Amino acid sequence: MNTPQTRRLQRTRSDRMIAGVAGGLAKYLGIDPVIMRIAFVIVGLMNGIGVVIYLVLWLLMPNEDAESTTNNLDVAIDEMRAMIEQLVARIRDLFR
Repeated sequence: MNTPQTRRLQRTRSDRMIAGVAGGLAKYLGIDPVIMRIAFVIVGLMNGIGVVIYLVLWLLMPNEDAESTTNNLDVAIDEMRAMIEQLVARIRDLFR
């Protein structure tokens, strides 16, 4: 007896520009990731809610290779912290 494969909403590791949210949503919906990225940019520029939605999804969506026992919120916060540290280091290097 074959059980149907359930699709899960997950952030991608392979199709990632920032956190893999747009890539994961695109994979889940079966569309091109560029369309999702453009949608986030448009909604973000219109009223800023796109940025908030992206950040919330980053916190809530697990990585595609995450184990079920992993606390996704802690992983996402660690990723955000690392990305902010890299950004601060780049900005600091610009002013040296």
